[in-house]
Amino acid sequence: MDATDRIQKIIAPSVEAMGYEIVRVQVSGTQKPTLQVMAERKDDAAMTVEDCADISRAVSALLDVEDPISSAYTLEISSPGIDRPLTRLKDFERFAGFEARIETRFPLDGRKRFRGILKGVENGAVRIDTDTGPASVPFDAVQRAKLLLTDELIAATAAQQ
Repeated sequence: MDATDRIQKIIAPSVEAMGYEIVRVQVSGTQKPTLQVMAERKDDAAMTVEDCADISRAVSALLDVEDPISSAYTLEISSPGIDRPLTRLKDFERFAGFEARIETRFPLDGRKRFRGILKGVENGAVRIDTDTGPASVPFDAVQRAKLLLTDELIAATAAQQ
């Protein structure tokens, strides 16, 4: 289990009990690492600064006890934002109809990058309509994926608020 998996395992129960879901845990840097915890509200309401502060206090307390990072680090709590990363199968379902970019761990049909309109999930694979036709990307092959900032995404996000 790597550091990010360990950290997620430590903090997820408390963060979820507070009414949030963890979108991503990421550690970057080596001299003074930054631990980024990206979270969203379970009720799909917009994240506020107060939400981030509440999560920060809870996560800080948990990590002070467990101490999964041996050196000093900076803790960053954020919301996913409009052009959010897609890290869970349910993200690909939720944002079907919007444009996304997917990068795979290894080539699929001779390519590692897919850009197009998300069509949901079928049998554990992400479906996406690209400019070269429909593609099916096994979720476990996805290295990175994110929504692309488009007028449609902006309008849909504004309508939710």
